[in-house]
Amino acid sequence: MDLKKLTQESDSQWRIAPAGKMRVPAILYGSAELMRDMDEKVYEQIVNVAALPGIERAAYAMPDAHWGYGFPIGGVAAFDPKHGGVVSAGGVGFDISCGVRTLTTGLTSADVESVAEGLADALFRTVPAGVGSRGRIHLDPAEMDAMLSGGAAWAVERGYGLPQDLDRIEEHGCMKGARPDAVSEFAKKRQKDEMGTLGSGNHYLEVQRVTEIYNSEIARIFGIREDDVVLSIHCGSRGLGHQIGTEFLKQMLLAPEARQIELPDRELACAPIESPIGETYLGAMRAAINCALANREIITHLSRQAFAQVLPKAELRLLYDVSHNTCKVEEHRIDGGSKRLFVHRKGATRAFGPGHPDVPAALQETGQPVLIGGTMGTASYILAGVPESEARSFGSSCHGAGRQMSRHQATRQWHGRELVDQLRRQGIIIRSPSLRGVAEEAPGAYKDVSAVVDAADRAGLSRKIARLEPMVCVKG
Repeated sequence: MDLKKLTQESDSQWRIAPAGKMRVPAILYGSAELMRDMDEKVYEQIVNVAALPGIERAAYAMPDAHWGYGFPIGGVAAFDPKHGGVVSAGGVGFDISCGVRTLTTGLTSADVESVAEGLADALFRTVPAGVGSRGRIHLDPAEMDAMLSGGAAWAVERGYGLPQDLDRIEEHGCMKGARPDAVSEFAKKRQKDEMGTLGSGNHYLEVQRVTEIYNSEIARIFGIREDDVVLSIHCGSRGLGHQIGTEFLKQMLLAPEARQIELPDRELACAPIESPIGETYLGAMRAAINCALANREIITHLSRQAFAQVLPKAELRLLYDVSHNTCKVEEHRIDGGSKRLFVHRKGATRAFGPGHPDVPAALQETGQPVLIGGTMGTASYILAGVPESEARSFGSSCHGAGRQMSRHQATRQWHGRELVDQLRRQGIIIRSPSLRGVAEEAPGAYKDVSAVVDAADRAGLSRKIARLEPMVCVKG
């Protein structure tokens, strides 16, 4: 990106002043190096987002931002329904409620190293992964609707997971306002055999060691110490979420109330929040959030079973589960008052600070855990929300490294078998049904996750707590 088009406000904050049809400024976070390496399309897309009706305060781009469909991935925008605010399927993304959950295990790296191959095999056998993967759970129409209404709470009621898990999940594991009736039969058909599966792309199930602690007091409350082993799960709403996104993007282009909105880009298809199509999409999207929460809860249950086969003394406790492709109704401070806003986070993580009412009671003094995923050969991070992020990004932070090259480019540069062997020499065991998928997700295809996390920390979006490095990775 050409930095001459931006005004630098600090070492990690940049501004695009309102011009043309922009209703608010655009704020971008990242170091000068990250900004220079950011693709030019991010500039165009965040400016377009800033032109949408009812947008409040600013359109934001996180340090890992890159080109997406309509909205940049790493984009955050909040809309006021009382002033013509809109909801955009492209502003949520296709993999609705894709997210990360991290569990402590009570183990150290020494406990795992000697049985790592067996653990990798057990996880790979137990948790289906890959394109079109199917699970052992098959939902009839009644159970499908119950799952879409109940989320992780539904999974726990069916014996997949523990009741105490729900306290450590956004929305306590169940998104209110879900409308299974707003989800098409085709979307439900795609999902009926996919519960408890990872899917493909950048999704993973990863055994990680804690290699560095940056804030020992918060880490203690989170229940993590240096050399501990944790398990992280990254996946979303599978075929159902993708189908909902695909269908409503088309509907938003055709709906009469949506067609009255002047769009700078057709990919920004949206509808007034308080319109039939807007309300129907929100109901379907919330059902997809519940699907993702249920899916990660089932994978957690399956992972506990796999650990029990190899490491019976392991005790997997949920630290937190947070999504990064959502639109949530939240109260935020605007011009000295409180407003009810619809906050889109696309490839961005909620990062509420200490004392926020939506943070679990046990984490009130630390702020919400913010879980940042790497990719096979790179580090992941645990951060914590900070009070300042409310004013800087509607309580949002980055979600990962962000791609710096396409999957097609990656497969031209890397070969899956060579990557698996290379990572094995580094002590990282990979299990995947697709060597092509491994090549597409090569660590070198992504930005430097450490630089992204450092930028988020310096910008006051969230604070660094711990660095994690992979030991075993099951890739979709």
